Amino acid sequence: MPIEGPHEADKFLLDNVVESGARFGMTGVRNFAPDRWLNEGDTVSIGDLSFEIFHCPGHSPGSVVFFNKELRFAHVGDVLFAGSVGRTDLPGGSHATLINSILTKLLPLGDDVGFICGHGAGSSIGQERMTNPFITGEM
Repeated sequence: MPIEGPHEADKFLLDNVVESGARFGMTGVRNFAPDRWLNEGDTVSIGDLSFEIFHCPGHSPGSVVFFNKELRFAHVGDVLFAGSVGRTDLPGGSHATLINSILTKLLPLGDDVGFICGHGAGSSIGQERMTNPFITGEM
């Protein structure tokens, strides 16, 4: 099965998997490259489901979001969380860029879009638009 993604801007992370893993006691890993880098507007199919790709940098330069329009569902990784946003202290991370990605790419998907994230409980775009302090400007 081919490896698809992330965006090529995260190549430096994949080139350093062995070194990064060693810092956390992980062995038996290897550096790698995907069979296909993902770009804004690409699609990825998993079984009968098709996901549109949105490049949403900020957490890392190559963060991508997978969106299924028919199901009104997204996998947002570490871009957006229930009540929070992704950390931006990784190399190439930027809080301002992350917030811009959320405001210009995720919020326009619609309040009815549910999502799962890289950690913790999922939420909806509408819930986060109303209550997430990083989006409402309270943080």
